[in-house]
Amino acid sequence: MPYRIRNRDEHFRCDGRPKRILALDGGGLRGVLSLGILEKIEDLLRERHGGGDDFRLCHYFDLIAGTSTGAIIAAALAQGWSVGELTDKYFSLGWRVFEKSLLRQVLLRARYNEQALVAELKDVFGTETTLGGPELLTGLLVVIKRLDSGSPWPVSNNPRGRYFVSGANGRMGNGDYPLWQVVRASTAAPSFFEPETITIMGGRNLSPVTGSFVDGGVSPFNNPALQALMYASMEGYRVGWETGGEKLLLVSVGTGAADPAVGQAKFTASHALRALKSVLQDCAVLQETMLQWMSASPTARMIDRELGSLTGDLLAGAPLMSYLRYNVDLRPESVRALDETLAAPEAVSSLSAMDAPENMEALHRLGSLAATRDVRDTDFGTVFDLPRV
Repeated sequence: MPYRIRNRDEHFRCDGRPKRILALDGGGLRGVLSLGILEKIEDLLRERHGGGDDFRLCHYFDLIAGTSTGAIIAAALAQGWSVGELTDKYFSLGWRVFEKSLLRQVLLRARYNEQALVAELKDVFGTETTLGGPELLTGLLVVIKRLDSGSPWPVSNNPRGRYFVSGANGRMGNGDYPLWQVVRASTAAPSFFEPETITIMGGRNLSPVTGSFVDGGVSPFNNPALQALMYASMEGYRVGWETGGEKLLLVSVGTGAADPAVGQAKFTASHALRALKSVLQDCAVLQETMLQWMSASPTARMIDRELGSLTGDLLAGAPLMSYLRYNVDLRPESVRALDETLAAPEAVSSLSAMDAPENMEALHRLGSLAATRDVRDTDFGTVFDLPRV
């Protein structure tokens, strides 16, 4: 193999070499669109490094971050799954987990039975694997939200992290959390699945203390890219990577930008829900604006007609990182520009749904088509190539 495979601790190590982060958005079953993009990235990086079929994204990226469905993908990639293997699993998982039942289509009850999701996650990650276990081959960051305290929790397998190991007061270390349970917490989207309860304190002669956790997507970090950047560079997180255009690469992959016109209700009672959804969309736009403002980015998109793409308008006067963002606009005109077979208005509008297994083929195809159009070898600076053996 022309490059050396590093272990988790080597990926996290501050060794003066450039570091690479992959960040994966939430979005329910639209995560299959991300896989279409990731397949192209994996192929490009495999060819670039002269790797064979055993090349994995966990060899290249030093930290893989994910929220919600992105957490499933991130954790599997960090375990060494190929994108192709994960795509096959995703298609079968989607039909089993999002099986609709008339008995659950009632107000104040989760729409889907989380036991099907739990079974799938245990199958993927194992029941004994922990967040700090050796099964994870690179850095992993999962965004969850603790409902009973209202705080986002970025949990990671960084061995230097403040809360990675257990504390003297009975606090459990993040590294001891079962991996499947951390991922399940990040996917516990309100109204779709019940919250996940995780024991956070306990031990001999101590009563266990639990936390109630929901989807990290109801925090500002459904797109975990900014959180990943903060995690890698802020002193409190104890990772300590250097920033700079040739020091840090951040690759962010979306699950499709939902059409804001979809689901606009005519009834006043639905205005509150629409307003909440618009706040989440505002968070997504703000994240992209901030990241483009801080970076050098060959994929920078136009934010709006007033700001443009922020090219040359750098927050710190110099880029804090190299930044790549790949996503698909799910508005009708953009979808049809990619795939003319999606002509029916109802077919296009349904793509914004997060729980429609019947859309997975079309979404994956859109991700692949967008990757063919948008992902270029020159996006990835040679300074970030893996060192040769």
